[in-house]
Amino acid sequence: MRLLMAVAILLAASATVAQELSQADALGWLQRIASAARQTNYVGTFVYQHGDAVESSQLVHMTDGHGEWEKLSTLEGRRCEVIRMNEELRTYLPDLKLIRIEARFGRRGFPALPPEQLSGITEFYEVRKAEIERVAGYDAQILQLEPKDAYRYGHKFWAETSKGLLVKATMTNERHQVLEQFAFTLLEINAPLNRDLVKSSFAAVANDWKTVRSWSDETPGADTGWVVKNPPPGFRKITEMRRSKDGDSAPMLTHLVLSDGLAAVSVFIESVGARRSATAGATQLGVINIFTRKLGDQRITAMGEAPPITVMQIANATVPKTK
Repeated sequence: MRLLMAVAILLAASATVAQELSQADALGWLQRIASAARQTNYVGTFVYQHGDAVESSQLVHMTDGHGEWEKLSTLEGRRCEVIRMNEELRTYLPDLKLIRIEARFGRRGFPALPPEQLSGITEFYEVRKAEIERVAGYDAQILQLEPKDAYRYGHKFWAETSKGLLVKATMTNERHQVLEQFAFTLLEINAPLNRDLVKSSFAAVANDWKTVRSWSDETPGADTGWVVKNPPPGFRKITEMRRSKDGDSAPMLTHLVLSDGLAAVSVFIESVGARRSATAGATQLGVINIFTRKLGDQRITAMGEAPPITVMQIANATVPKTK
């Protein structure tokens, strides 16, 4: 009897062991997740946890013949709405009577994945399929992404089984400690939506608010005169631009974005003057690691949700292009 019980326990344990996926199967799942976030209509409430902080937001997403529309509303703390129309972001801050307009270059928020950067993920992450769990009332397939080196964090995805929509995601460090987590608590997939539901609730009273535009003065991808030589393995430049600093009259700064398909690191280069000091070294802001150094009269700052070694190497490898 004891032998039978022991065998049953071993069989149950083996059934939960994550199965390593082939490159094709792993990419298939990741592409399903990326496509579902773009092509599915849904409305839900999700919770974002990092450290001791917990934030909840409502998200409405719809797609029609003209593209993607999205509305993100904070449900606690300072009021904020982010309205996305394809690649344009409008952030409404009613407490400040401020509207910030910018482009979504290289940025993707939960539950999206960047489809154009998925092909290299399996080279630097081992992708395993684990059990199916219930999240926000939906069956979700768990995918575990373990980094193959120290330059990236681990990830765990819960993908809704029928559509592939990401319903929960965690990011973990090298000790498998959770650094941040997104999870829907309420969700309706294929919700009946219309354009009015993705409009700002503050638009009618925002006529006298200050509007700040932050745009590049060049097409993304244009040559800014800077390059990241020998970045960490897997990280490649996905865009570069010259952009204003919150739309004011200050000098333009250069913005580069590198990604390995999951993690993104931004590099900002700005003139600080040859005689002005520039704070150098490593800092951390929540789950974002930051490294700053000075090169001549330029300050180079790399930041992103990546290990300190990654942002430091990217900052140190950023140099002007040689003719």
